[in-house]
Amino acid sequence: MSKGTSMSEEKAKRIVIGATAAGVLLVIVLVVILVVQFVQMGVRQRKLDEIKTAQDTYRQKLESRERDLEWYESWFGMYNEALKQGYN
Repeated sequence: MSKGTSMSEEKAKRIVIGATAAGVLLVIVLVVILVVQFVQMGVRQRKLDEIKTAQDTYRQKLESRERDLEWYESWFGMYNEALKQGYN
């Protein structure tokens, strides 16, 4: 009988050790996944910020060009351009 209980205790120890090792590996994998997700979120946020900055820059350039276009389309603007080109 002593051998039977000894084996079951040894099996129980192995099972506990295996379950503990599996649990630790699972936690490590989940932490790695979590870190990767946070890094990806940071990269996406940085790219989004860059896109918003570029969008604002292009919007300002567009507004500036529209003002230039309005000036050149006006009679005074066309007259000044004609004078610059040498027309009298």
